[in-house]
Amino acid sequence: MMAETIAEDIRRLEEQERLLRFSRFSPDDAWALGNRVRETALAIGAGVAIDISLRDRALFHCALPGTSTDNVEWIRRKRNTVLRLWHSSYLVGRRLALSGREQIEAHNLAHADYAVHGGGFPLFVADLGCVGAVTVSGVPQRIDHAIVTDAIAGFLNVDLGDNRLTD
Repeated sequence: MMAETIAEDIRRLEEQERLLRFSRFSPDDAWALGNRVRETALAIGAGVAIDISLRDRALFHCALPGTSTDNVEWIRRKRNTVLRLWHSSYLVGRRLALSGREQIEAHNLAHADYAVHGGGFPLFVADLGCVGAVTVSGVPQRIDHAIVTDAIAGFLNVDLGDNRLTD
């Protein structure tokens, strides 16, 4: 991928993080958002595992047909990246790709516990910062990320406009 394309992805991802913020987030919101993520995935035939977690507990978890225990492991590693750096796992990966640096060198993120692939997105709550993550695993990383952000945008009634990721 050319540097200009990666830089444009980074711009879009940063704008998504600016736009997709919650005024509050409750267990009921997690249930509603989790079901929206599930419906978004089903609408495109994506077999994914879905997780919505706060820093200390899971609020929603669902595995659609076609997933495996490997997807749960990918979720754990992507979620760890989000909770450590307060950015989407895809944005972290795109920034590393542009810089030519590796995750261990840049952020001391061991591969066994962190993944800088698309699918993990921060739950930003006003006045609290990143309180958790919405994470998907099961399809190519760009689609994992788009499933999450499209669902959050719909839940928050936010139009991402040209900040959606396209192929």
